[in-house]
Amino acid sequence: MQAEPDFYANAKKVSEVGKKLKIAEQKLELIKNLTTKFEDLQAMIELCELDDDIEIYNELTSELVAFRNKLDDVKIVTLLSGKYDANNAIINIHAGAGGTEAQDWVSMLHRMYEMYANSRGYKVKLLDIIPGDEAGIKNINFLVEGENAYGYLKGERGVHRLVRISPFDAGNRRHTSFASVEATPEIDDDSEVVINENDLKIDTYRASGAGGQHVNRTDSAVRITHIPSGIIVACQTQRSQFQNKEKCMQILKSKLAAKLYQEKMEKLNAIKGVQKNIEWGSQIRSYVMCPYTLVKDNRTNYETSNVNGVLNGNLDDFIFAYLKLNIN
Repeated sequence: MQAEPDFYANAKKVSEVGKKLKIAEQKLELIKNLTTKFEDLQAMIELCELDDDIEIYNELTSELVAFRNKLDDVKIVTLLSGKYDANNAIINIHAGAGGTEAQDWVSMLHRMYEMYANSRGYKVKLLDIIPGDEAGIKNINFLVEGENAYGYLKGERGVHRLVRISPFDAGNRRHTSFASVEATPEIDDDSEVVINENDLKIDTYRASGAGGQHVNRTDSAVRITHIPSGIIVACQTQRSQFQNKEKCMQILKSKLAAKLYQEKMEKLNAIKGVQKNIEWGSQIRSYVMCPYTLVKDNRTNYETSNVNGVLNGNLDDFIFAYLKLNIN
């Protein structure tokens, strides 16, 4: 009777090894291509030294720019060395104080991350949403599927601040809004995480967002509270209550595994004497649209005046700066 569980356990291990091998092979291929390109550029430089041909010089200049861009991409990939960096990412955005203003800010952040994900070829799947009272979103959970999705998005965790002239204020006054972002890796299986059914409080309710014919007709949405940790997860976008519960359990396991890993890293840092300045709940980035335009990351000090570009998903420079800071 033990053979069947062992078979599935071994199959899962083989799958994980295969996944890691594929990622390693892709990184190796990137380095090989860069090495070949570097050798080609060296040959072109030698040719330029022997022959003052303006066409060769212009081609070399163009190739050097392209090479540097590829090198930057490889640098980013090599910075993704965390345990769960290659995994999908579960993103939660929650409105802070401020009513409609903060809820509209959540919808703006959701759009920003969706556009960023699309630019990388990632898939975005809605898990749970609580709409705002008048506009925007109170709380939203969504899954970003793609290689290194968590590695890129893990640095977005924290409080995001928006300063702008409110579109909801008849007096055109300036408002400051806050929203918190949580990023968790999606973890298929972790033997260190054991969930006791007695520790769970399970509630069902009617879905409030997009979900087909079952929305507002059946109590298909599921919310699970893990009492010992206080972690709450919800899902309403699957076809049945059973599927929503199954997805909730997967998300809960992912959050508990990530919490366990974070606690281990904090203990390790304490042993090493590392002083951590970045903490959950701290304000990590400000988006100012009035009286001037500026987006500034408070951890890396990277900034840009192109607020609209950032809100349209151009996050690579901020993400790279964060990854580089943590490696340093």
